[in-house]
Amino acid sequence: MARLADYFVLVAFGPHPRGSGEGQGQILQRFPEKDWEDNPFPQGIELFCQPSGWQLCPERNPPTFFVAVLTDINSERHYCACLTFWEPAEPTQEAVCLEDAAGREEEADEGGSGRLSPGTSGPPGQLFAPKTLVLVSRLDHVEVFRNSLGLIYTIHVEGLNVGLETVVGNLLTCIIPLAGGSQLDSVEDGVRTISLGAGDRQVIQTPLTDSLPISRCSVALLFRQLGITNVLSLFCAALTEHKVLFLSRSYQRLSDACRGLLALLFPLRYSFTYVPILPAQLLEVLSTPTPFIIGVNAAFQAETQELLDVIVADLDGGTVTVPECVHIPPLPEPLQSQTHSVLSMVLDPELELADLAFPTPTTPSSSLKMQDKELRAVFLRLFAQLLQGYRWCLHMVRIHPEPVIRFHKAAFLGQRGLVEDDFLMKVLEGMAFAGFVSERGVPYRPTDLFDELVAHEVARMRADESHPQRVLRHVKELAEQLYKNENPYPAVAMHKVQRPGEASHLRRAPRPFPRLDEGMVQWIVDQATAKMQGAPPAVKAERRTTVPSGPPMTAILERSSGLHGNSARRLEVVRNCISYVFEGKMLEAKKLLPAVLRALKGRAARRCLAQELHLHVQQNRAVLDHQQFDFVVRMMNCCLQDCTSLDEHGIAAALLPLVTAFCRKLSPGVTQFAYSCVQEHVVWSTPQFWEAMFYGDVQTHIRALYLEPAEDRDPSQGWEEPAEGERSALDVASEQRRLWPMLSREKQQELVQKEESTVFSQAIHYANRMSYLLLPLDSSKSRLLRERAGLGDLESASNSLVTSSMAGSVAESYDTESGFEDAETCDVAGAVVRFINRFVDKVCTESGVTSDHLKGLHVMVPDIVQMHIETLEAVHRESKRLPPIQKPKLLRPHLLPGEECVLDGLRVYLLPDGREEGSGGSGGGPAVLPAEGAVFLTTYRVIFTGMPTDPLVGEQVVVRSFPVAALTKEKRISVLTPVDQIPQDGLHLRSCTFQLLKMAFDEEVGSEKAELFRKQLHKLRYPLDIRSTFAFTLGSGHMPGRPPRATKDKGPSLRTLSRNLVKNAKKTMGRQHVTRKKYNPPSYEHRGQPPEDQEDAISVSEELEPGTLTPASALKPSDRMTMSSLVERACCRDYQRLGLGTLSSSLSRAKSEPFRISPVNRMYAICRSYPGLLIVPQSVQDNALQRVSRCYRQNRFPVVCWRSGRSKAVLLRSGGLHGKGVVGLFKAQNTPSPGQSQADSSSLEQEKYLQAVVSSMPRYADASGRNTLSGFSSAHMGGHGKWGSVRASGRSGGLSGDVGSRLAGRDMLGPPQANGAPPDPGFLRPQRAALYIIGDKAQLKGVRPDPLQQWELVPIEVFEARQVKTSFKKLLKACVPGCQALESGPTSFLRSLEDSEWLTQIHKLLQVSVLVVELLDSGSSVLVSLEDGWDITTQVVSLVQLLSDPFYRTLEGFRLLVEKEWLSFGHRFSHRGAHTLAGQSSGFTPVFLQFLDCVHQVHLQFPMEFEFSPFYLKFLGYHHVSRRFRTFLLDSDYERIEQGLLYEEKGERKGPQACRSVWEYVDRLSKRTPVFYNYMYAPEDTEVLRPYSNVSNLKVWDFYTEETLAQGPPYDWELAQVSPEPPEEERPDGGAPQSRRRVVWPCYDSRPRAQPDAISRLLEELQRLETELGRPPERWKDNWDRVKAAQRLEGRPDGRGTPSSLLVSSVPHHRRSLGVYLQEGPVGSTLSLSLDSDQSSGSTTSSSRQAARRSTSTLYSQFQTAESENRSYEGTLYKKGAFMKPWKARWFVLDKTKHQLRYYDHRMDTECKGVIDLAEVEAVVSGTPTMGAPKTVDEKAFFDVKTTRRVYNFCAQDVPSAQQWVDQIQSCLSDA
Repeated sequence: MARLADYFVLVAFGPHPRGSGEGQGQILQRFPEKDWEDNPFPQGIELFCQPSGWQLCPERNPPTFFVAVLTDINSERHYCACLTFWEPAEPTQEAVCLEDAAGREEEADEGGSGRLSPGTSGPPGQLFAPKTLVLVSRLDHVEVFRNSLGLIYTIHVEGLNVGLETVVGNLLTCIIPLAGGSQLDSVEDGVRTISLGAGDRQVIQTPLTDSLPISRCSVALLFRQLGITNVLSLFCAALTEHKVLFLSRSYQRLSDACRGLLALLFPLRYSFTYVPILPAQLLEVLSTPTPFIIGVNAAFQAETQELLDVIVADLDGGTVTVPECVHIPPLPEPLQSQTHSVLSMVLDPELELADLAFPTPTTPSSSLKMQDKELRAVFLRLFAQLLQGYRWCLHMVRIHPEPVIRFHKAAFLGQRGLVEDDFLMKVLEGMAFAGFVSERGVPYRPTDLFDELVAHEVARMRADESHPQRVLRHVKELAEQLYKNENPYPAVAMHKVQRPGEASHLRRAPRPFPRLDEGMVQWIVDQATAKMQGAPPAVKAERRTTVPSGPPMTAILERSSGLHGNSARRLEVVRNCISYVFEGKMLEAKKLLPAVLRALKGRAARRCLAQELHLHVQQNRAVLDHQQFDFVVRMMNCCLQDCTSLDEHGIAAALLPLVTAFCRKLSPGVTQFAYSCVQEHVVWSTPQFWEAMFYGDVQTHIRALYLEPAEDRDPSQGWEEPAEGERSALDVASEQRRLWPMLSREKQQELVQKEESTVFSQAIHYANRMSYLLLPLDSSKSRLLRERAGLGDLESASNSLVTSSMAGSVAESYDTESGFEDAETCDVAGAVVRFINRFVDKVCTESGVTSDHLKGLHVMVPDIVQMHIETLEAVHRESKRLPPIQKPKLLRPHLLPGEECVLDGLRVYLLPDGREEGSGGSGGGPAVLPAEGAVFLTTYRVIFTGMPTDPLVGEQVVVRSFPVAALTKEKRISVLTPVDQIPQDGLHLRSCTFQLLKMAFDEEVGSEKAELFRKQLHKLRYPLDIRSTFAFTLGSGHMPGRPPRATKDKGPSLRTLSRNLVKNAKKTMGRQHVTRKKYNPPSYEHRGQPPEDQEDAISVSEELEPGTLTPASALKPSDRMTMSSLVERACCRDYQRLGLGTLSSSLSRAKSEPFRISPVNRMYAICRSYPGLLIVPQSVQDNALQRVSRCYRQNRFPVVCWRSGRSKAVLLRSGGLHGKGVVGLFKAQNTPSPGQSQADSSSLEQEKYLQAVVSSMPRYADASGRNTLSGFSSAHMGGHGKWGSVRASGRSGGLSGDVGSRLAGRDMLGPPQANGAPPDPGFLRPQRAALYIIGDKAQLKGVRPDPLQQWELVPIEVFEARQVKTSFKKLLKACVPGCQALESGPTSFLRSLEDSEWLTQIHKLLQVSVLVVELLDSGSSVLVSLEDGWDITTQVVSLVQLLSDPFYRTLEGFRLLVEKEWLSFGHRFSHRGAHTLAGQSSGFTPVFLQFLDCVHQVHLQFPMEFEFSPFYLKFLGYHHVSRRFRTFLLDSDYERIEQGLLYEEKGERKGPQACRSVWEYVDRLSKRTPVFYNYMYAPEDTEVLRPYSNVSNLKVWDFYTEETLAQGPPYDWELAQVSPEPPEEERPDGGAPQSRRRVVWPCYDSRPRAQPDAISRLLEELQRLETELGRPPERWKDNWDRVKAAQRLEGRPDGRGTPSSLLVSSVPHHRRSLGVYLQEGPVGSTLSLSLDSDQSSGSTTSSSRQAARRSTSTLYSQFQTAESENRSYEGTLYKKGAFMKPWKARWFVLDKTKHQLRYYDHRMDTECKGVIDLAEVEAVVSGTPTMGAPKTVDEKAFFDVKTTRRVYNFCAQDVPSAQQWVDQIQSCLSDA
């Protein structure tokens, strides 16, 4: 029984003590005046009576009522019912408000309430003061409180004849039953009728069970105000301990909302701050850091605005505001959606019927009270579903004297399948759940509705899930029970309480509320107390029972376990493997092991493993031999690797007894246990795991204490579920708690002691276990602790859970030390001791161990640890002596000649990266990776060789390598080794040749070795000087077979040459510099000229024959060498081919020749990055060039690099302009005194130069009015044509039309064609600007247009080098990702490819190039002037020439193009490739690779136009970064001369020598194999290619994505040929294999090699047959050419054809006979270059393979002259026979390759009639007609060829062809 009310209080308005305008509450009277012993009077009650503050009002307000809740220090709630009414204020009270009486403190006069005489009315400005009647109770009977206070107010207002003292006295002495009407004998006991003595009657119904909350209508109201989603989020917020604030103008609404939210949380109790109505004075409580549920009047909403982490629910507005920084985890699915739908069915039953055509008559919706219970039932069900089976995870740690229960959170989450669920994790960690466990975990207690539900209704709820009506029925049943609990006897509800009349508060009150007589009230209270003391105490008879546990838990969602669904077959494999291990069948076990390791990814297999291993443990020990031990440890490690720190599935728990059982004998007296090999897992350093394990074991042993011996079972198997019919620990505990009161005192004491000693012994046992798993085998190594963040974190964590912690007294906090890095042995021990002590402290305090025992434990722990360390030392010592495990033999990589090992093999595992093919992946195939092997570092490459760890793949060799120079990224990583799953240091190396080495070092590789590897790698990647690179060191000191003084023969002269050149250049530049420094500028003509002595040294001026060199006499000897060397350069050869200038003095040229070769830069004085000889307009003087060059960046002034044979338009290149435009180009920094005249003169100089270029073009000699790119309407743009995406340029008044943006793909005028071809350029007509300048848009702003419109500026937007760099980085990551993408399939690759914008850049390059090609083709010349003129300019210019001129699409032509445009014109290969330490910061920028990619795109679109194969492009792409050859080193010809690189290759080598030039290598290789040759080569007549450039037409280059793990990159041809073959293929009998089939694996084998194309196959077959027939094999090229010739003959109907049809064969093939090659071959080199090309096959029979090997050396030794097919130039000439012989027409063939001029009788003749060796030719001169010569021919068509033996007289058909023949022979001579 309990008092209905504890205190009655009267509170009135009083002045504020500090005299402010507001008043404060004053307690006038309280009853009883003495505090109750069991319930002291709550302080601060006056604040809660008027939560918004005490204020006077100008009018009478109606009385108000609300209930505030106060919580005392013992977490008891006190309900304060407040009824407030207003009375006229007394003068003293008014004075407080009217006068600001500062500092005046008035004592409230006790009798003051009677001052106003009843009759007087107040003055017109009368104010009213509030007065509050307060009832304080610990019971929550709101209606009774409302009625009782209302009755007191009514008596006062209506003046009823009833003593107020009597009513108050009766109220305070009223006693009502607590709860549990059903447990009482009669209705009268459960229903209490009370009367307060004023003729009233009230019925109080007590709830049946007091554990269920009382909600009345509050939950239903809450849902009405906020809606389903908002209430659900508030529910989740309260459960996950967030701060919740309710706002409303109504106090009653606030307390209802808070009450409703608490009711929803049942069965959890809210244990944080709970204040349904917070007074205004206490608003600062809202900034408390702890969670809360608080209600505040909406008037104070502004004050709540700045709260950043509070969820605000506005009840009046129906909104819930969640701040950005707060994340409320939602309920786990499917519970969230199920709950939502059930709630909507309850709240809106008509929703289901809304769409029906014939709606059924609606059932009346439930009353508000009933709906309230239905909503609560939904949440009750939700909790039953969430916490289903929770009792299976309770650990009974103690039964007596009081139960101690712990909840195994990890096991619960694991078995419910909600490990990842944020919501449940937070709920289980919260305080509410801790209270739930301690309150409801007790096994013997009264039960309630929730216990029934969770034990018996789970199956029903699961079955009902998909039937909404059945769910609704269940909800209604539960709601009935909840309703019955609140209203057990609805029939008895009769109230009779007087109420005041209508508007009674407006009537003038007869008098203020009287002062009550304290004595009288106290007397009534005392009377009642005395009566109560006489009566026997009412003991509440609790019906306690054993709480049912319910069915074992199931996962909340039956998830399919995906890939690792553990079928019975998998478990069978695990069982078999273990039985093989223990039976000693090691080979069988080894076969099964990979399958077992895969199966162990699944939970069932891991459980199965633990069970199987248990069977092999006898008496807690199982001694194994070494192999068995290794197997068991590997399987355990594999099990543990997937365990999280919490061990949700109990795998670590099941293995814990096993790791201390399995052992092996190392030597007599030294045993190694499995725990020393499985320590590297995070679970062992997690305190929660050890606590759960400890409590589980304690429960097992305590249960065993109370069981009969027969019932007890092996405690070591405590991890299994109890069998059917066995009593669980909770059942045992429940029984013991029931018997406890009946036991004698001694017996009770004995049980308590037994339990405590059980806990104590387990604590010692666990201290041992923990030391086993935490102390590393080698305690001097502190690595284990360093990697275990767990131990370190624990040290720093505050020990908040354990109050009486003794761990702190044993050792000071670990934080103060320097961490684990330098920890000595004692520190490892110290850290472990502290870890164990904290654990012991926590569990012993929680389990009620006495402090004496605890102290004893603390003394014991250090001894245990020290003893264990000593044992481990012996084990460690002995384990070192074990024979090492047989690791696979290291495979040595094949090295190139001259390549040397820097670091020998370090054992590593090559791990799979993001490319899935290597590890099987979606394409199937074997898991070639991970592979076990070694990494080697050589002077040239980083090489991994090894074998797959998966035994199912077989003995395959895995090779992955890349040149050291190509390394772009290196970072350290920490990874798990694939076999033992041990964390190891690793390296992640990525190269710009699209290789990725992701390696984990083996344990045997120490960190020092790994660090050394990194340092050496870095040193090789970034050498200090270019001379330290492989291309230089190869063949110098390192070449094994090299004669010691090979360089000294020719060396001095070359070195001198280099030195002279550099010296002169520096001298010249120095002088210019001095000249420029003079204060007075030189006159216009002389400015910038070289000083006189240099002017004399070499001069090409107009007085001499244009286009010819100075006579040799005028040159100094060193310069003469320079000139001859320069003449040999590729540029010069190409200029002569193009007819841009000749260097032969024997042939006179007309002065009208527009361009000349100027040697002005021969000393690299004008521009260091240009070649020595340049093509400039004939009319420009050399001294003017110096001045022009200053207008351009890097002095790279415009020079001609190509001329169209058809339109005679020229292509020029230069750097970008210095200034803003042609007007203000020459700025002050270049001239000493910036005068206007000079600025003008320099720009004038530049304009003159451009004018000279324009006038050099024959078609533009007249300056008649001409149109430009702009003046055409889009009408011209329909039609046809296949040209690549260029936009029309509209130009009005200069450059208002934005060409650049159009080139970038916007503003298109006219419809584009399919495939991204642009609109047809119908406007390309002859009336064009003579010269177009393609410049950077930013640079050409404000440029003055040419007044005569002879040139036009085309501004375009270009990307910079840094954009190429970032784009390439992203491309690398896309093509060679470091780890698996989150989403499988091609989408992630395509997305990252698009992000890289690489293809967009390719598109822009092709687009600009096609524009230039178009302009050139239409007869306009083009100057490309972008950036510094060495990156994008080079790309565009090279592409334009490749598209325009078929010569550059041949092997020789492409070489010439690269040498000319990229090498001679100074593309900065070393800078862009970061070749040295200096360039490390700038990073790798693949400008040349981007160009090759563009060529590849064109090759794809025009496969028949290129003589070289795509492999050739990949080969160059690989080797331009590999630094194997010297070709692509350094930044310009000047630097190459400085290093002595440029001319040393010419005839320098006496001894055999490795290739230094990539071209030489290509030549040699081409003779042996057709790998660089494109069989589809058949060029058309049309010369110009116009590729589509839209991104949709571009393909990703397979150079970026393909990989061959069988042999590594195929670009070092020697290595690709000798790749180790799988041993299975070598048959000793030499017979053919049974099957011709060959398995080709993705990413392992090279498909083109396994299945070569038909032509390679046939050439190979020919060679094999020739070998078998004993004939010396022919060269592949001769075979091929003969077949092509025969095919041509068959295809011609009349036997005669025009020369154009010979295009196919007229392409020059630069080949030399093998004799030369064999002299050059490296000594002792073992090159076996068979005909196997990149596409050749390894599946021919062994016998033929051996034969092929035998014949390799003799393969091409027989040189056959198939002269017919090496034709550089051919045609008909008349030749004068020998003495007295007539003139005859013969078919002549000029062969540059063999250096011959051959002649035949007629064109079809295959038999050569004679040969003129060009080596013997002395001169080619014009001849005169002699007797018998053809009559009709012009005499200028005769020419003579003088040889050492005789003079040959020739006559051509006309003058031009004679000129052409002379040119061709001349160029042949200059090439030689």
